[in-house]
Amino acid sequence: MSRLILIKRRDFFMINYNGEIQSSDTTLSNANRGFLYGDGVFETLKIVNNKILFLEDHYFRLMASMRIVRMQIPNNFTLEYLEDQVLNLAKANNCENSARVRLTVFRNDGGFYLPQTRTVSFLIQVSPLNETHYSFSDAMYEVDLYKDFYITKQLLSTIKTTNKMINITGSIFADENDLQNCLLLNNEKNVVEALNGNLFMLIGNKLITPSIEDGCLNGIMRKQVLQIARKIENLDVLEQQISPFDLQKADELFITNVITGIQPITKYRKKEYKTEFSKTLLEKINALI
Repeated sequence: MSRLILIKRRDFFMINYNGEIQSSDTTLSNANRGFLYGDGVFETLKIVNNKILFLEDHYFRLMASMRIVRMQIPNNFTLEYLEDQVLNLAKANNCENSARVRLTVFRNDGGFYLPQTRTVSFLIQVSPLNETHYSFSDAMYEVDLYKDFYITKQLLSTIKTTNKMINITGSIFADENDLQNCLLLNNEKNVVEALNGNLFMLIGNKLITPSIEDGCLNGIMRKQVLQIARKIENLDVLEQQISPFDLQKADELFITNVITGIQPITKYRKKEYKTEFSKTLLEKINALI
């Protein structure tokens, strides 16, 4: 008889497992492929006032991710169905005003590296957030390069899979060295992204972010920032390679993700950065909410 893996988090009160809202004491089989092989994909969502921010972008990225890893997409996986599943869970946990959501899709049990099925299950978890709008912080935020492992320039690097070992080991490195974050490099030694978001660099009137082809995550907040920035007069917005040497020339560096919005970087090695532009961008993002 197979043993069971207990899924329990203090900040998760109720979960949604395959469309059923139930206790976070729910168990998954020890043959779960997400657990054994990292055979899963996920989206991190933000709810504000009972609305999922940038829902369509998340939905289409999830569908693309499932196709890339050759999962069978269920017929009921419509945008409206998944939206209802997320919002109903948030309401059950009394956090529909502001919440962080993780929607994980994993291939069903069976097989070794070769799955016995392409069908999937899903698990949704929510936790409350304190604020509805994004808040700006220019507190000390120091980063450095993480060079133990590299991101490969490939399609898999652009989606969110349940195999995040480079992000985990990089986070441990940052913690051990009193850093707030690390910047990841690809196999060509160019800067790709941060541990938990995309990277932007302001040099004069140029706003630069690594291209998807460099191996960075196809980030949802990255897309919003690019759309807003392209409407700013006298600002050149570029998607191109960033070398470690370029970081020393920058006026500003900042990280983007859906939960934080924009996180300014204040220090990289001996270089310190301004934060005025990232603050202006965050105000424009808040205006969309």
